[in-house]
Amino acid sequence: MDLFEHSRREQIEREAPLAARMRPRTLNEFAGQEHIAGEGRLLRRAIETDRLFSSIILWGPPGTGKTTLAMIIAHRTKSHFDTISAVMAGVKDIRQLVKAAKDRRGMYGQRTIVLVDEIHRFNKAQQDALLPHVEDGTIILIGATTENPYFEVIGPLVSRSRVFQLKPLSEDELRGVLKRALTDEERGYGKRKVRLDEQALAHLVRIAGGDARTALNALELAVESTPPDGQGFVHVDLKVAEDSIQRRALLYDKDGDAHYDTISAFIKSLRGSDPDAALYWLAKMIYAGEDPRFIVRRMIIFASEDVGLADPQALTVATSAAQALEWVGLPEAQYNLAEAAIYLATAPKSNSAGAYFKALADVEKEGKVEVPDHLKDATRDGQALGHGQGYKYPHNYPGHHVRQQYLPNEMQGRRYYKPGELGYEREIAKRLKRFRQQAASDENEG
Repeated sequence: MDLFEHSRREQIEREAPLAARMRPRTLNEFAGQEHIAGEGRLLRRAIETDRLFSSIILWGPPGTGKTTLAMIIAHRTKSHFDTISAVMAGVKDIRQLVKAAKDRRGMYGQRTIVLVDEIHRFNKAQQDALLPHVEDGTIILIGATTENPYFEVIGPLVSRSRVFQLKPLSEDELRGVLKRALTDEERGYGKRKVRLDEQALAHLVRIAGGDARTALNALELAVESTPPDGQGFVHVDLKVAEDSIQRRALLYDKDGDAHYDTISAFIKSLRGSDPDAALYWLAKMIYAGEDPRFIVRRMIIFASEDVGLADPQALTVATSAAQALEWVGLPEAQYNLAEAAIYLATAPKSNSAGAYFKALADVEKEGKVEVPDHLKDATRDGQALGHGQGYKYPHNYPGHHVRQQYLPNEMQGRRYYKPGELGYEREIAKRLKRFRQQAASDENEG
């Protein structure tokens, strides 16, 4: 490296964003993830002794240290370290990298560690191209991903890797990250007069949502956009902090785990009759930009699946919310969605409509069964084949009910629907009990 190249790199480092400058270089600087990188933990021991012999996948939300851990490994290992981006690299790039790794191993006996950032963006062909070389040890893979690798990475690659899940940083850990940035004289603001109010610090920590990069970016914006006072101090108060990071960074990806986990929490809160929890999860989804049509579709399903005939009005409420959403749109339709969520959460519950699937199982099991003649359409073959003959029209009988066979011969006696004991379904249960008792009485008399 010549003098000009060295000078250029120094300039790039000085002008890099604060989050890049403050990226931990050692495990002692690394914040959080004690469950995988703490003293005595497997990954820490492997890094400290340079004995990372198997591939690993680092899985976690943004700003939790995935790339940082990989860079710490790069600085400590004697192996050759390569980085490729799943967004930019293709199969050709992988083949070139593998060839160089094989040459390096054959000529110098040196291992090659490869960081694949955003590995979930590799398609199946790209992942397949990596697989045999991970399997035979030509390369040791470090995959970094925000997505669940058990869904987004091919099974054979996951099975040959150790998956480490990183968690959002705690507020205390984020507080430590920001304080280190304020006192570090080489990479942070240690040589500048910066006064960060405790309320401002608390706001940055709270709103960052466990993301160190978000917290550092907000601190940098607050410091760099605030002119010094007469004594040369940059004073970051709560107002400045609020302007620098106004919206909480939610852990939410509309195609990832958070999407499915949050809608699951919402539905389970409705099912558990907890309107407060239901409103919280609803608000989180709306705030994070979830498609409200997806939410209301799930409420319509829930209205029949979990409330059902205990309150038949629930389906009307849910479908009305869907119609209101189409007519009104957000943000006003939040009222309609909230009303529907509260109604569903507080409604009596019944899953008796699931009886349909018992009937469906019998249909699949029994195959083709004949419709009884008296239930067949009489308008076409009534005279020639006797279809419809013997059918009793219920409205001609007291109570608009008459006992007759409605199931196929092979399915006689089957009971699918069992009414619940809550809400309107209590009335259904009484009525059905009366019909079935009458049927039993008729059979006994027969």
